[in-house]
Amino acid sequence: MSCPLLWQGAVVLRRRPIRPERRRPADVVAAVAIVVVLVVAAVVYGTHSPLAGTESVPAAGPGTAPQAPLDVPDAFAEAWRAPSSAAPLPVTAGPGVVTADGGTVTGRDATTGAERWHYTRDRQLCTVAEGFGRVLALYHDEEHCNELAALDGDLGTRKDQRTVDARPGARLLTSGSQVVVTGPDHTEAMRSDLVKTLEYGAITAPAQPGRQPRSGCTYHSFAATAGRLGVVESCPTDTVDRITVLRPDGGGDADTPQITFSSRLPETGAQVVALSAERTAVVLPGPPELQILDAEGAQVSLVGLDIPESEVAPPPDGVAVTASDTQRTYWWSGSSTIALDRTALAPLWTLKGTLGPGTSYAGQWVVPVPRGLAVVDPTRGVVRRTVPVDRGGYSGSVALAAKGDVLVEQRGTEAVALRPAG
Repeated sequence: MSCPLLWQGAVVLRRRPIRPERRRPADVVAAVAIVVVLVVAAVVYGTHSPLAGTESVPAAGPGTAPQAPLDVPDAFAEAWRAPSSAAPLPVTAGPGVVTADGGTVTGRDATTGAERWHYTRDRQLCTVAEGFGRVLALYHDEEHCNELAALDGDLGTRKDQRTVDARPGARLLTSGSQVVVTGPDHTEAMRSDLVKTLEYGAITAPAQPGRQPRSGCTYHSFAATAGRLGVVESCPTDTVDRITVLRPDGGGDADTPQITFSSRLPETGAQVVALSAERTAVVLPGPPELQILDAEGAQVSLVGLDIPESEVAPPPDGVAVTASDTQRTYWWSGSSTIALDRTALAPLWTLKGTLGPGTSYAGQWVVPVPRGLAVVDPTRGVVRRTVPVDRGGYSGSVALAAKGDVLVEQRGTEAVALRPAG
């Protein structure tokens, strides 16, 4: 029996040496195979995941939004401008303004335009939008648009991401806590955490086939509001267009669409321009008319519109150009701004010769016109005054958004920020 040995006050135990376990050849082969699989998986993930080719530089700290204006000034001066070709509308998120060009989303100080953060991928952006205080960026992956990232609007850090099934030309529609991705034969909706709640149309490799109501349909026009998504579609079994209203928040499996109603329209070439909790507004061709449908798809009214017939068809991306305040939705037909009651969707007034639907600024409604910005009485559609803006020869459409006293104009592929002059 071994006994402890005392040496300079320490106790030393005699122990048998531990011999390493000899591995069998089969164990060694299995271990090597596991390592190889892990290495290959790491390489594949590193080269194909959204982390590959990504540069994210967040803001150093929270930003500060510009102060709210007290009135529409008598003059605006250009504060800054930046390329923003991937943004169909001005994007304001957090305390600042966001631009999107190439593969880069940039968060900017609203007042100076200085960069606060950026998020860059080694591929091109398809589109961007603001929703639930975040910036939603949809990127190309080969020929599709299927990498969606949600960025914090203030700091620029990535919050959520998912793969979607979209095509070039897709738009992101946000309302409440939902985001909808449009497409010519497929659309899907997600919650604010990007968990899928709806798929409608042609689904690649569906988990359970036969859950879609119709096949072979193409989608021409989209509009969304909280809890409702409107789609104008053409189907092989119909000789006219069809308006379908769905629940984007689901209520069951995502690949089983929850349809509120689906009704045939009188003609082809229609577009849906607005939805409310109980109404759907569709523009019909022929003599241009606004058809208003109730919650079951029955016609409530049919109102003539004073616009050219060429402006009835939906725009190329399928999304009507609209803006809203607490009482009205403003639709831009292509040459006129038409105010609709936000609940009943009945037309209230038409202002001709405009460049976009407008936006709220200092508690008033401001509409872009060729000579500048028209300050409009939102109740009657009467122009109170016009603030001159020099756009340097640009004469295309203008989408507006406000962040404090900064007014941002989306002029084609460029964002231009205006501030009160003087």
